[in-house]
Amino acid sequence: MKSSMTTFRNAVTWVARSSSRSFIFIFLLAFSFRVFDLAQVPESLILPNDRWEDTAIATALVERGEFADPYLFPTGPTAHLPPFVPGILAFFWSVFGMSRVGGYAARLFSILAFSTLYAFMPWFGRRLGFSREAGVLAGITGSLIVTGPGNGEEIAGIVIGLMATTFLRRWTSGLGSLGGSCMLGVASGVAYHLQPILLLVVLGWMTFELWWSRDRKKWVHSGAMILGMAIACAPWTFRNYAAFHEFFFIRGNLGLELRMGNHENATGHLERSVRSIEEYRHPRSNPEEARLIQELGEREYMRRAKTEAVDWITENPVDFLGVTASRTTQFWLGPFHQPGIALAVTALTVLALLGAWYSVPGMTLPQRGAVFTPLLCYPLPYYFIIYLPRYRIPLDWILLLLAGAAVWHWLEISGRERNAAPTEP
Repeated sequence: MKSSMTTFRNAVTWVARSSSRSFIFIFLLAFSFRVFDLAQVPESLILPNDRWEDTAIATALVERGEFADPYLFPTGPTAHLPPFVPGILAFFWSVFGMSRVGGYAARLFSILAFSTLYAFMPWFGRRLGFSREAGVLAGITGSLIVTGPGNGEEIAGIVIGLMATTFLRRWTSGLGSLGGSCMLGVASGVAYHLQPILLLVVLGWMTFELWWSRDRKKWVHSGAMILGMAIACAPWTFRNYAAFHEFFFIRGNLGLELRMGNHENATGHLERSVRSIEEYRHPRSNPEEARLIQELGEREYMRRAKTEAVDWITENPVDFLGVTASRTTQFWLGPFHQPGIALAVTALTVLALLGAWYSVPGMTLPQRGAVFTPLLCYPLPYYFIIYLPRYRIPLDWILLLLAGAAVWHWLEISGRERNAAPTEP
């Protein structure tokens, strides 16, 4: 047993010793597992289709060049989703055709993104205050966790990692030029078109920067970042205004999301809150709701859904607090109705907490701000609207890093104890 532990520890150290070696090893491991899993997926699920909102919009983009019709019936221009994921699908389907090749090309892009995320983890970890060995352990573990396609969560994970290291460099090496701050704002604004919720994370980092930085021009730099965000968000904002004659931030389905998570008999998990197509009041699958959008228009439908949800919350504050607590708990401990998954998620969260306990004393304050701000800010909306397990994917690499730090801490202790043990004469 001790010999096996020593061999494993030495193997991890060998992989971690070279940045290129660790990247290639983890990338190939993650890619291989996901390609094998993809081979088991029925071809009918790979072919381009309009089953879901993102694929329906992508189909409309390919066939008519319109960002429209995410629901069961044609409803015209939409702001139900941010543009990146449907745009990526439409790109691959346009280039490779609405065929098996196009479907596999889009799936392989997602696999490449997942593989890149986990391959980056030793690099992310080293810059954020963790050992390379912790990053290798985290990357290998993530490589073995295969999930289905989502709505760009894997790309959002890469974005959070790159932005965390960028903000950390600003805090430790100076804020740089105003042009650099503006470009960081532009990059952030572009990322919001993938997942608008990233705005909360960036605002959290900016708040830390204003508190931490001693640069007399820090407010000017923040203004430059905000200007960059506004520049990046302006085109899609004007597109939405042209389509709906009102301003809103990137996407406009908050009312529906709020109602789906807050209603009579709601639970903390979306799939457990509905038991029939009538209860699942989503216009993607419920004909009556889709017809209602046709009659009212998307924006008015979303306003009414929001009003309905707010009225229920106001009238049932205790139930709302209960379902919010359930969502919050399941976000960190996994879905209650799937014990196996919940056990794995809980184990990861507990290990991450232990890793934080071991790691925080050795981290600088800026490193702590870079690492823990996403964990605090990113989940906030999901506590109040709806929960699905894939929503945590953009944060899992951070939790895996913290868990890897805990495991490597124990392996180092084991190694020191073994080396310090007296040898028999």
